[in-house]
Amino acid sequence: MAILLISSLTACSGYSLGGEEANPSAQPARPSALPARLAQATPAATPLTTKATGQIYLYGESHGIAKIMDKEYEAWSDYYHNKGMRHLFVEQSYYAAEYLNLWMQSDNDDILEELYQDWEGTPGHVPYTKTYFRKIKSGCPDTIFHGTDVGHQWDITGKRFMSYLEDNNLTGSEMYTLTTEAIQQGERYYSSHDEVYRENKMTENFIREFEKLGSESIMGIYGAAHTGVNEMELSTKSVPCMANQLHKYYGGNLHTEDLSWMVKDIEPLRVDEITMQGKKYEASYFGKSDLSGFKDYAFREFWRLEGAYQDASKLPLLGSVLPYDEYPMLIEEGQVFAISYTKTDGSVEREYHLANGNRWKGKNATEQIKVTE
Repeated sequence: MAILLISSLTACSGYSLGGEEANPSAQPARPSALPARLAQATPAATPLTTKATGQIYLYGESHGIAKIMDKEYEAWSDYYHNKGMRHLFVEQSYYAAEYLNLWMQSDNDDILEELYQDWEGTPGHVPYTKTYFRKIKSGCPDTIFHGTDVGHQWDITGKRFMSYLEDNNLTGSEMYTLTTEAIQQGERYYSSHDEVYRENKMTENFIREFEKLGSESIMGIYGAAHTGVNEMELSTKSVPCMANQLHKYYGGNLHTEDLSWMVKDIEPLRVDEITMQGKKYEASYFGKSDLSGFKDYAFREFWRLEGAYQDASKLPLLGSVLPYDEYPMLIEEGQVFAISYTKTDGSVEREYHLANGNRWKGKNATEQIKVTE
């Protein structure tokens, strides 16, 4: 059962903070004041012929998780206050980041509230997202955001920002040119959902923004699917992911850290008792995951059997595996798990797996053992 479900249950962690279609009814008012930074906007820049020499510190995340956002703020605050960094790259469209820059200079949260409404239906539409950005505005007030993703919410956020630029006579500015390009990228991506196109454009946009900064170093926050220096684009595996491409271009100037594991750093919901091979074990329960997308299956539940490895390691292996990333909690070698699959007819199938150091297609995976109950 486990091996049959693996390929379909491996979820993509790479959706942007604003990477789904937004609520089309959200049409907040445009900001009216023209900050000095926009008033001084220049025509589209001539492409640079020299390679930027700053350092790039990328952090991979699972979107919308408060404790991950706290860790990212801690890292950014350190770079900001102790290393003098000011440029924060984010998995947002160009115009969404520019709206954040407008908000950083404003005396209210109107723009932030508008963006948050636009993000409805995306992983970033959680209340703590606003708290996170407010912490940046308060603690690191000179932060400059750079959005390097394709044009998410192009028909809402993008068009609203275009109108703002037009109202302020900035149609000849670089901002107008790049906003137009981002909207076009969004239109193409959402008409085809071509993930290879998106990954390559994210890389191109990143390089464009980074090259403007010369020798300045930056921090970036992206879904973990985009930040592995040895990884491929998640859905097709046909092109290197963004960080992989950046590493080939910038070499040792690129540094990455994956924080997505923190989403699984959880305590058990309760402790039950499960009998395996006639012996009772304390069983830490970590909850259920939905299987309604699979014929005849409703959900599956996970337990960790405490102190069971010595006994379980003597049992026959069945050859079926389940990668660590399919579990809702962190996995360590030497642990044993019970997994119950509940079907739509109410029947239950139970499997037992142990973490014995096995790998499957390059991933750490538990292996099913034969248990006679």
